[in-house]
Amino acid sequence: MRIISGRARGTKLYTLEGENTRPTLDRVKESFFNIIQNDLQDKIFLDLFSGSGAIGLEAVSRGAKKSILCDNSKKACEIINKNIDKTHLKEFVELYNEPYDKVISNKIKEKVDIVYIDPPYKTDLAYKSIDLMIKKDLLNDESLIIIETDQETEILKKINGLNIKQDGIYIDGTLGGAGHSKEIAKRLSSKGLLIGIDRDLEALSAAKENLKEFKNVKYIHGNHDDIDII
Repeated sequence: MRIISGRARGTKLYTLEGENTRPTLDRVKESFFNIIQNDLQDKIFLDLFSGSGAIGLEAVSRGAKKSILCDNSKKACEIINKNIDKTHLKEFVELYNEPYDKVISNKIKEKVDIVYIDPPYKTDLAYKSIDLMIKKDLLNDESLIIIETDQETEILKKINGLNIKQDGIYIDGTLGGAGHSKEIAKRLSSKGLLIGIDRDLEALSAAKENLKEFKNVKYIHGNHDDIDII
């Protein structure tokens, strides 16, 4: 894993492997950062459930004013601190080794422009995070929320009641035939993006056929070790 672009471009990052920490694929990361590049400059970026810190550090490397990183794991924060030092981006980063809800409730004192949420799988923490940020008035009308999740349909159902325009980026790591992903694609605005990942080429082919009417879908073949954009 590395910083892809910006002032720390090419810096290799330390990672924390394990069942609770999943580094986002470099190709996936590059895809959505390229989409939001023009929206990053001088913005406040919040990276919840930060893991290695790669996403938040990529944001400030590319020109975000500040990244707020949060992870409840002490080991994860140790890795993040090592990566902050290695990238020389300390002046642009706030790091909190606390639960996400305490950080949202007590630590963030300004409106957040871009929120990246990659919670543990099989949880509803993405929805809870967004709901709490709205209650704490931490989002503005143009805030962009990016969610990496394995429960797209369930989360969409929950956030529909929060009056949020669906301009976000959705990452589907188990694309299959894309039946459930079609519902996501239907709800996305022209600024939204659905990234579908699957190691099964037949599943990807089926997904491309099922989603061919949508222009805002990117397909990635492979897993964390070997992927190709197709």
